[in-house]
Amino acid sequence: MASATRTFARALRTSARPAINAAPRAAFRQSARFYSAKPTGGSSSNGLLYGLAGAGLLGGGAFYLYNNDSNVAPKLFVPKFEDYQKVYNEIASRLEEKEDYDDGSYGPVLVRLAWHASGTYDKETGTGGSNGATMRFSPESDHGANAGLKAARDFLEPVKAKFPWITYSDLWILAGVCAIQEMMGPTIPYRAGRQDRDVAACTPDGRLPDAAQAQDHLRNIFYRMGFNDQEIVALCGAHALGRCHTDRSGYSGPWTFSPTVLTNDYYKLLLEEKWQWKKWNGPKQYEDKKTQTLMMLPADMAIIQDKKFKEWVKVYAADNDKFFEDFSAVVKKLFELGVPFKEGTETWTFKPVNA
Repeated sequence: MASATRTFARALRTSARPAINAAPRAAFRQSARFYSAKPTGGSSSNGLLYGLAGAGLLGGGAFYLYNNDSNVAPKLFVPKFEDYQKVYNEIASRLEEKEDYDDGSYGPVLVRLAWHASGTYDKETGTGGSNGATMRFSPESDHGANAGLKAARDFLEPVKAKFPWITYSDLWILAGVCAIQEMMGPTIPYRAGRQDRDVAACTPDGRLPDAAQAQDHLRNIFYRMGFNDQEIVALCGAHALGRCHTDRSGYSGPWTFSPTVLTNDYYKLLLEEKWQWKKWNGPKQYEDKKTQTLMMLPADMAIIQDKKFKEWVKVYAADNDKFFEDFSAVVKKLFELGVPFKEGTETWTFKPVNA
């Protein structure tokens, strides 16, 4: 059922895409899509092992390959674009391998993982951000805003095992990029070079947005990271994806009717639907009056209750291409917060596999 819903939603989404983007992806979707849960042969099969002794070389982007034969000198391995594309492809091939997970895709939870790994940044202190992958450790993994993200981290462990040279920090962000693109979203430029850090770099609780709060809170959180009002509203568009769970955030339900396909429907629904408080025993949230199957959080409603925010909601509701353009730019900015990239680090774009 979930698969049929995604196929229908993607067909509608494709009809709205500019022809230059829609044609190749539409052609791919006409063919059968198969996903395998069986891992393919890794690099260890030929007797080579990734040695972390070279992790500090070239800014952490180079590793030594050791052969089981002690008479063979280790080889320096410097990952290139093609190596990261292979990691991207591996993630893409596994996104929908479990039909019974959520709406049939791990995509939304991977976007949330990348978002929350990045959204801890504080521009004043230079702490937090996507450089570190400190959510691997308690207490950060136990922060309320990160509830349920163990599913995303566990999902990526087999990928990390197959490509041990990639840092968790780079892997989590690459997974977010992959998920957005594979769910029919815009191309997200990517730079590698993040380094993993230890528990000492964990950030304090309270740096991520609180869904129960309103516009003043949103501005305090996002201004701290260096975003403006337009960028705040553009980032909120990620709520077109996924759903809330009572055993994680306490809230329940999806924001849109196609939670595994990225569109500007989030903004359209905010403006066009009538919203009412949901009558239940859970935390305060809104439901659409018509079907009572969609939800909005107090923080979502805040962007149409605030005049400055609402102007951007109207812009994105009216123009999906504009939303995609701004969303791509602001997500790249978010995913690079706090990362001390080496001068000359290349920016790459990855070819979608299934979208």
